[in-house]
Amino acid sequence: MRTPFLASIALLTAVTAVVAGQARGPVHSAPAGGLARTPDGHPDLQGTYDLGTITPLERRPGTPLVLTDEEANKAEQQVAERSEKLNAPIAADRAAPPSGGDGSAGPYGNVGGYNNFWLDPGSRFTTVDGGKRASLIVDPPDGRVPALTESARARNASRVLRTTSDEAIKEDDPGFEGADAYDDPEQRPLGERCLIGFSSTSGPPILPTYFYNNLHQIVQTADTIVILTEMVHDARFVRMNAPHAPPAIRKWMGDSTGRWEGDTLVIDTTNFTDKTRFRGSSEALHTVERLTRVDARTLRYQFTIEDPSTWTRPWTAEYTWPATDDLMYEYACHEGNYAMGNILRGARLKEADEAKKTKRQ
Repeated sequence: MRTPFLASIALLTAVTAVVAGQARGPVHSAPAGGLARTPDGHPDLQGTYDLGTITPLERRPGTPLVLTDEEANKAEQQVAERSEKLNAPIAADRAAPPSGGDGSAGPYGNVGGYNNFWLDPGSRFTTVDGGKRASLIVDPPDGRVPALTESARARNASRVLRTTSDEAIKEDDPGFEGADAYDDPEQRPLGERCLIGFSSTSGPPILPTYFYNNLHQIVQTADTIVILTEMVHDARFVRMNAPHAPPAIRKWMGDSTGRWEGDTLVIDTTNFTDKTRFRGSSEALHTVERLTRVDARTLRYQFTIEDPSTWTRPWTAEYTWPATDDLMYEYACHEGNYAMGNILRGARLKEADEAKKTKRQ
């Protein structure tokens, strides 16, 4: 993952120059009487979009899908006030954290990490059809991910370490930590290894990170559509009007093929590897995404998840992608990921210290 040092270098670079090869995302003006279109007649989806939002994937039980203006404004104001407080300067004379952390769960024991300056979790609810949404999920109607099947519960319980999941993993999750969690770099999560962005930001399905690096850029031709993710560096290639690869060919982000249904781009993805188990899904995961241009500065993104061996029913979510004039810069993660060696080295030092304590006893 990008360290504060690397992030500061990226920030300074951003101030002085545009990274070679990156350009300001186009914002398209619809011609009179319709949407901007490409030479082949389809809606032009190209541009850079900011997916940052405070709308969660699921909503609290009993909460309606659409918030009232009063509810939304109050929650957004609370987020703004919290951000302002956390963005306040940090006291230079503050005490250092205790050696080894304060004992909090997780590998770092709360010795410190990113402060709020580096974070961009979103500040607004996503707005769909004029209403601010309390969840991304629209089906089931309760806004909750359906129950896992018996086979999925048994399958996931047998996995001591969910080390290759692209799902956001809590540091105190027993599936993330364990006796062997730091014995091998391949036992660390994909996001930590700088291979695929965490929180399913790479997709499919594409979800907000609720953390930082929210930008996605779409480049469109008649034969191929590319969705570039700012977080980590992932690029998905959607082959238009093409058959899926043979079942034996498995990909980290699945095999995506596209087609147009009227003015909506439909992306069908199968052939996932078990190294990217979205929320504990199986290799039978099937996603169908739909991208529709709402206006010159907004896309509507919908996705449906199907995996009968994991969930008791399919489920669907949606949110809007607002266009942005912000620039997308290189996420220099893997090439500078010195943290991985230090993580494993720290585990060996901890083991050595514990061995010495045991010997003294």
